Amino acid sequence: MNNTQEDLLSIFQAGLNAVAGKKVVKQELAAGNYKKYSHFVAIGKAAEAMLSGVPNDEICSALLISKHAHISEQFYRNDRITCIESDHPIPKSASLKAGEILLNYLENLPKSEPVLFLISGGASALVEFLEEGWDLVKLQELTDYLLSNAYSIDEMNAVRRRLSKIKGGGLWRYIGDRPVTCLMISDVPDDDPAVIGSGLLFPSKGGSLPALPKKWSEKLADYKYITVPNNFNWKIVACLDQAKKAAKTHAETLGYQVEIISEFLNKDAEVTAKGCVDILKKNKNILMIWGGETTVKLPKNAKKGGRNQHLALAAAIAMDGLKDTYLLSAGTDGSDGFTSATGAIVNGETVDKGLQEQINAKDYLRYADSNSYFMQIGGLIETGSTGTNVMDLVLGISV
Repeated sequence: MNNTQEDLLSIFQAGLNAVAGKKVVKQELAAGNYKKYSHFVAIGKAAEAMLSGVPNDEICSALLISKHAHISEQFYRNDRITCIESDHPIPKSASLKAGEILLNYLENLPKSEPVLFLISGGASALVEFLEEGWDLVKLQELTDYLLSNAYSIDEMNAVRRRLSKIKGGGLWRYIGDRPVTCLMISDVPDDDPAVIGSGLLFPSKGGSLPALPKKWSEKLADYKYITVPNNFNWKIVACLDQAKKAAKTHAETLGYQVEIISEFLNKDAEVTAKGCVDILKKNKNILMIWGGETTVKLPKNAKKGGRNQHLALAAAIAMDGLKDTYLLSAGTDGSDGFTSATGAIVNGETVDKGLQEQINAKDYLRYADSNSYFMQIGGLIETGSTGTNVMDLVLGISV
C-alpha cells in the first residue's frame, strides 16, 4: 500500500473518530444540559458505544438492543443492563422478541422516573412490534423486496410506519407520562429525527406511500399521527457533516488541499462512481470528500458485496489506467452488505491487477460480486464495529 492509500485510510479513520458513539454521548452529558437520568434505552448498531458514554455509576437500569456480535461481554456481566442481540438488515424473530422486551421494560419502570433514549441507525430492523394482520414472514418478504429494489430510506420508513405499532412515534403509547430525552446518531439525509430508526419517538410530518406491488400496498393501513408530550427533549449528537469536516481537517494536516462536496450521494452506486471519477479527473491534486448512501439494484442470483464495495469497483473500472488516481468508499458503521468489510479502496491499477490474476472486474460488477473480487486482489477495508453510523464516506484524489 502506498502513501496516498495510507493517507486516505487515515483520513477516513479521523472522520470515524469524530462521530464515535461513546465520545459524543460522554461530551453531551458532561456539558450539564440534562437532568440526571437513571434509566436508559440504547437501540441501534452504535447502541453499545453510546451507552458506554454514560457513567456506569449513574445507571440504575438499562436496555441495550443491538446487532448480533455488537455487544461486549462486559455489558452482559452488568446485572443492571439487559442485553438483547437482534437481527439486521432483515428483521427476524429476534427483532419481534426485542420489541416485546422493549415494551415490557418501559411498562415496568416506575411511572414518574425519566428515561434517556440513545438511538442510532439500524433500529428499524432491530426492534419491531407489528400491527394486526402482519407476521414475521410477511415482514421479511416486504423488507427483502424493498432492499433488493433500491427503495430509499424515506420510502422504506413510509412503509414501516404503516405496519408497526412503535415506529412513526408509536412508542409513545407505551412510555407513559414521564420525562424523556433522546440523543441520536443520524444515519439519514438531512438528519431528520422522524427517519432515524423509523422515528420511534418522532411522528412523521407526512409523506405518501411509495409505489408497491398490490399484494403489499393493500395490506398497509393509513398512518395515524401521534401527539408528542411537551416534556420531550432531543438532540442529534453526531452526523455525516461532522465526519466530513473532521476528515477535511485531518487531510489538511497531512498537507492536502481539500474540498467537501455538499451533494448527498443517494443515486445508483455505478452512476455515482462514474460521476466521482469525472470530478477527480477535472480537479487534479484536490482531495474530494463526499458522503451519503447509494443504492444497488441487485441482479438475479446476486453474489457477495455491498454498496460501498460495488461503488469502489465501479470507480476502479472508470479510472482504469489513470495514473495516481485513488478512491475510497466505506460505511461508517463497519459493515457493507453481508460481508465482513465496510468498503474498499481502489486506484487506476485495480482492474489490471485483476487481469493479471485472470479475473475481469466488469464480470464481478455485473453479478454484484465485488467482495469476491477484492478478496482476490486486495483493497478491502475492515474495521469491525465502529461504534457509530452516519452513513458512508467517499474520498478521492488524482495527483
